[in-house]
Amino acid sequence: MVSRLQRRRALHRKLHILRTLTNSKSVKKSSIIMDSLLYVCKLKLKLEAIKREYSNLMAIKKAYLDLMKHNHVPKEVKVEKIGENFIVRVRCNKGENRLVSILEAFEEMGLIVRQATVSCNYYFAMDAIAVPQNPQQALEARDVAQVILKATEKQAVEWQPSKA
Repeated sequence: MVSRLQRRRALHRKLHILRTLTNSKSVKKSSIIMDSLLYVCKLKLKLEAIKREYSNLMAIKKAYLDLMKHNHVPKEVKVEKIGENFIVRVRCNKGENRLVSILEAFEEMGLIVRQATVSCNYYFAMDAIAVPQNPQQALEARDVAQVILKATEKQAVEWQPSKA
């Protein structure tokens, strides 16, 4: 007798928990169980929808990253001369040792880089302030731009990205 009463109380406790979790207004045992099954089915559908949305977002992210990888940035070299300083701005596609070839070009022209900001996320970008080693050295902005442009072109010919 006691065990039957304990089982009945346990069943009522479990049904009460199911009613609470599923926000069921039913009182009958069969209705509570049906509401619980319906609730579980709805949760499964929501989970499938979330998984589909996640896979779609991952596909979009992959396509975007592939697009950014193959995105070609037009080559841009701008040089301004302000007093003795040269303000240099370079934008081009990423390449192996791109920075090294540009710094070697600065060295060949006798320029010292005072300050530089370099970024290489999706394309190569560099902003630099350079000054001549010899203040009497007559350098024009046009000449500096041509030498840097040649350094980036030389680098583009030497380095070919792998097609993976």
